[in-house]
Amino acid sequence: MNLSEAKQEFISSWGAFGSQWGINRTMAQIHALLLISPEPLTQDDIMESLAVSRGNVNMNIRELISWNLVERRTLPGERKDYFTAEKDIWKVATLIVKERKKRELEPMLKLLDQLSQVDADKREKDVKAFTDMVGQIRKMGGQADKMLDLMVKAEANWLTGSLMKLMR
Repeated sequence: MNLSEAKQEFISSWGAFGSQWGINRTMAQIHALLLISPEPLTQDDIMESLAVSRGNVNMNIRELISWNLVERRTLPGERKDYFTAEKDIWKVATLIVKERKKRELEPMLKLLDQLSQVDADKREKDVKAFTDMVGQIRKMGGQADKMLDLMVKAEANWLTGSLMKLMR
């Protein structure tokens, strides 16, 4: 496989993985393209490489910027904006974890906290069953939240060392 084919396979696969992780396929493909690009790219470069519309590129670039995965740059003497992706994969992983935690886990935990305050106006057995289940889910979610916080605060070497100890 030559480099061009390998790049296309990477971009395509990253897009497929992204959609399995709940991320827009085009957003993941743009991220993949910027990850492997040694130089910053313009919106036109991205449109041409991925054969997607200007609006689609614009919308997904804004989302990648909001996740802090992509940075907008202006090059001296150029009027166009250029985009580059964070290249440190550990930092990319922690940024994604932070964003997914903020968008998915934290709202779920907030909802579970509200649901655990159910009024006991129905049969006591039903209320207990409901609050017990909500409590169990909340406890598991809280543990996941703490684990993700540790991962975000940890350094790559710590995680690698910890995983190696677990495998022994």
